[in-house]
This record gives sequence, structure tokens and C-alpha cells, in this order.
Amino acid sequence: MKKILSALAAAILVSSCGRSLLGSGGEVTGVRTAAVNEPTPYGMVLIKRGAFDMGPSDKDSLWGMMAETKGVSFDAFWMDETEITNAKYRQFLYWVRDSIIRERLADPAYGGNDLFKITEDRYGDPVTPHLDWTRPIPWRRPNEDEQLAIESVYYTHPITGERRLDEKQMLFRYEWYDYTSAALRKHRLNPADRIRNTDLTIDPDEVVMISKDTAYIDEEGRIVRETITRPLSSEWDFLHTYIVNIYPDETSWVNDFNNAYNEPYMRMYFQHPGYDDYPVVGVSWEQAAAFCVWRTDLFKSSINLPAGQTIEPFRLPTEGEWEYAARTGKNEYKYPWATDELQSKGCFLGNFKPGSGNYTEDGHLITSRVGSFAPNEFGLYDMAGNVSEWTATVYSESGPRQMNDMNPDLRYNAAKEDPYAMKKKVVRGGSWKDVAQFIRSDMRTFEYQNETRSYIGFRCVRTQIGFSRGKGKK
Repeated sequence: MKKILSALAAAILVSSCGRSLLGSGGEVTGVRTAAVNEPTPYGMVLIKRGAFDMGPSDKDSLWGMMAETKGVSFDAFWMDETEITNAKYRQFLYWVRDSIIRERLADPAYGGNDLFKITEDRYGDPVTPHLDWTRPIPWRRPNEDEQLAIESVYYTHPITGERRLDEKQMLFRYEWYDYTSAALRKHRLNPADRIRNTDLTIDPDEVVMISKDTAYIDEEGRIVRETITRPLSSEWDFLHTYIVNIYPDETSWVNDFNNAYNEPYMRMYFQHPGYDDYPVVGVSWEQAAAFCVWRTDLFKSSINLPAGQTIEPFRLPTEGEWEYAARTGKNEYKYPWATDELQSKGCFLGNFKPGSGNYTEDGHLITSRVGSFAPNEFGLYDMAGNVSEWTATVYSESGPRQMNDMNPDLRYNAAKEDPYAMKKKVVRGGSWKDVAQFIRSDMRTFEYQNETRSYIGFRCVRTQIGFSRGKGKK
């Protein structure tokens, strides 16, 4: 019996890693946490941590550029090899479409049946019917009532007879918790935690005002966005709610260019399978940010996460990350390719506007299929030309001078009531319509966060936690 008890005691004093907890001699040996085995994000390249001089290193009086650099460092991050394509963005759009249909399949107004039950809607509200996936669904054609729910997200043009998705219904609602604002000492719920200086008297009745964004849909189906300012009361004050219409603005092809016959692009660029692997355009900064949230949830659902544990989200790159990735952590060259030349062996190295009125000399009139040109040394395609790309950074004339030298960034979540000028976001990379000067890796410009253009797209990044082994700087 004593031998059995001794064996049990020894078994208890063995860690989950098989290492004995005995014999530590009373020293601190540490307690290790279990790691979640995350798969490599599909279609992404790992950029190793590193440092470089951000900003233009040479003066260009013709374009008004001043040589002004700043030494900065970055942690490792994943970045999409290519810009987000029409096909990938369409997956997001169809997810929203199917979510709406699933809700309506149980709605009596659309012919709900016993295959469905009321749980919660795609917004998390426990009132809207959802499909009961625990029950088998026969493979058959939709009946008359189910067809009604499906058809409800489409409309037929009264003049042309064209049947297409009703873009007005393609609304994506998401919530975003502002960890940074919640972490600030001035926002601590306990007044005693806001001041470390013991010489100062703490005011227990101090009122701290906090602003949060919220949104809802009114009785007429319109999105109403509000910024609420109120006294800080709980952690919920740092949770922001957004509702975004995610359908790309196909009319940008016409509105961006006066007196040009771009109607075929307006009708076909996002719809036609021939453009599946072309970069999505006509997407605002707000829509790109919503895509990142959806992609995070999609990725999270594929991982067996322990209860209460989360993952690093997909997001838009900071301005600094984008430039670091485009220039492969170097300052020698103006473009992503390892030369200041625009051609190699008579072939252009990117999709841009080579000459006045000449868009086709590089082999393309508008955008090109992603990955049509050679990647840079990090394995990233189209970091110059094709489409300009949204970043997470708010635009400021002073740029990097205002930023920290570690993971530099500058963010401001503009309220609805803020002046429109405060809603500028940095855009990088230049596009198919730009001349060579504007596709330089050190050239920065901006666009308003709710604006859509036929020459602006995006790609995602995701911070890598822990030691990095990737294609970054040696």
C-alpha cells in the first residue's frame, strides 16, 4: 500500500510536460502555458521583425519631396502575398447574404418551417430565427416558401430586367473593443488607480467622459451612426458598434473618370468570373476594416481555442508596416524591386501609367491579375502599382515625426460629428492610373475613410506573437 501511495504522489508531482516538479530545490522554475497550434494564415507571408529608416531618403524638388527619414523598428507580422481579390471579397459578401437568408428561412413572413428554430441572429440578439444545424437537411430544391426567402435578397431592375443582389441589404454589423483606450490610466474605473503620485489628492467623485461609436437601423432600414459621449461607467463604454454596407461601389469606375466609357467595368469588373483574381476596388476604408473583422472570426472558427482565449486579429497594415514590407527593410531603392529602374530586359516591373495617355505599355489598361509581376524579396506581389492600398494610419502632414519609433502608427477614430478633414487615412503604393513617381514605396497620400475609388484596394496583416522565422530581413 505504501508503494502504491508513493507512486500516486510522484505522478501528481509531474507537470503536464512530463517534467518532475520535485528536486527544484525551492527555486522558481516557472509555469508554462499551453500553446495554441495556429495554422499559417492562408496566402500570407511572414515578415520578420527588423528596423529601417522610414521616409524618403532623397530630395525631389520637382515633386516637393524633402529628404526626411526616421529610424523605426517593427515586430514580426504576416502580410497577404497579394491584394484582396474580387473572389475573396465576394466570399465575405456571400457570407452576409447567406446570413440574411438563414434568418429569413425561419421568419413566418418568408415561410419558416420546423427545420429552423429561434436562437440568435447574426448580430447576437436572441430574437431572430436561425437554421438548426443539428438537424439533417435533405438535398432538394427549395420549396416555394424557402425560395421566397432566397429571392428576398435579390432584385430585378425594372427597366433592364437584370437580376442581381440587392446591395442596400448587404449590411455587416460588428463590435470592436478598444483595448488601448481601456488601458489608459485616466480611464480606470477606480479613481484611486488613475494617479500614481501619492502627493496628489484623489477625487473619488471625478467624472471621466468617454466617447463610443454605436449604430442601429431605423424603421426605414437606414443605418444610423452615432457617437455617444457620457460619463465612464463600465467596460462596456469601450465597446464600439458599427454597421457597414459592404457592397463594393461599382459606380466608382464612372465617377472617377469624366467623359470616359468605363461602363463595362462598372457592370462587369466585380461580377464577371474573368475578373475573379483581380484586386477588388470600390471598397472604402470602413469596408476594408469590416472585412478584417469578418476574416478574424472566420479564422478563429477553424481553430480549437481553449475557453476564454482569443487570437491576434487580422487588420489593415500600419503605414510603417506597409513601407517596411514594400522596401524589404532597406533604404537603397525607391521601388519594391531591388533597383531604381522601371524595366528589366524591356519588361515593366509593375502595373502603372508609363507615359502621358499611355496606360497599356506595361501590358495592362486598368488593373492586372494579382501576382502578374515578380514579387519583392519578401515574397509580396504588387507593392507598387496595380491598386493603391488602404492602411490603418490616420493621415497627418507631419507623418512619421508624430509616431513612436517602435511599431510606429498614428490612429484616430473620427466621430461622425468630426470635421471631414479628420477622416483622412493613409493610402500607399500607387495604382494602375499613376505615373512612376506615385508608385514609389516612400510616397504617401490619403483618401477619406468613407470614399471609394476604382484604383484603391487593400491587403491584410496580422501580428505574429513570439519568435519569428519568416522571409523578413536577415
